[in-house]
Amino acid sequence: MIDCGSLEYAHARLHARHGQRLDAAAWRRIEVLRDFAPLLELARGTALQPWLVGITADSDVHRVEVVLRRHWRALVDELVAWMPAEWRPALAWCALLPELALLQHLARGGAPAAWMEDDERWRALRAAPPPARQALLAAGPAADLAGAWPLPQSFGTAWLDAWQRRLPQPLGDAQDMLVRLVQLLLDHHQAFAEAPAGQGWQLRGALQARLTLLLRRAALEPAAVFAHLALCALDLERLRAELLRRLLFRRWKVA
Repeated sequence: MIDCGSLEYAHARLHARHGQRLDAAAWRRIEVLRDFAPLLELARGTALQPWLVGITADSDVHRVEVVLRRHWRALVDELVAWMPAEWRPALAWCALLPELALLQHLARGGAPAAWMEDDERWRALRAAPPPARQALLAAGPAADLAGAWPLPQSFGTAWLDAWQRRLPQPLGDAQDMLVRLVQLLLDHHQAFAEAPAGQGWQLRGALQARLTLLLRRAALEPAAVFAHLALCALDLERLRAELLRRLLFRRWKVA
């Protein structure tokens, strides 16, 4: 019997989950549906179903945002529970990744999103006056990001630095694959920033292929769990895009 909280347990579970991910044909069946309710019905019959719990045909954009962000955090929490204790802080830090754009937006003086009112993690930050938001961030679980507030473009670097500090030291044999993973993601970020309009999903597809290859090569290494989480992030981002596209442009032909 494989114990929970071991690399062997984590890899057995994540490879089972990886095998359930939607293939290209399943995504195409979702993409051609024009309306929100039929899309929900079809997607609930796939491996996307756990991410749709709490979203109904009557849900609006704000509800979708709150629900998907909660499911992301729940996914991270689940992976954290699978892993050995020394890897849990670095993995738990990944729960904040989808919020970097939000924090960057607020730090630049942008208006808070309406969905933050219904999100227990960000409700207080939304309600605080703009001059108080950096101090409020510094007093919470995302304190390591507060120093980036005066330079909003540095939130990504601040997150990565904090993630690296949370990794077990020394990394030993795990270091090589983790370095490869970080470089892969940094290369994607750079390519995405420089790509012409309309190339986004093509670049995401290329990233998915590289992450899948790295996951296979990193058998029984911690990097595989982070690669799996990155693949889940791509799937969740794609699902979010399909849902919001139909909610925001209900009268448009979206297929």
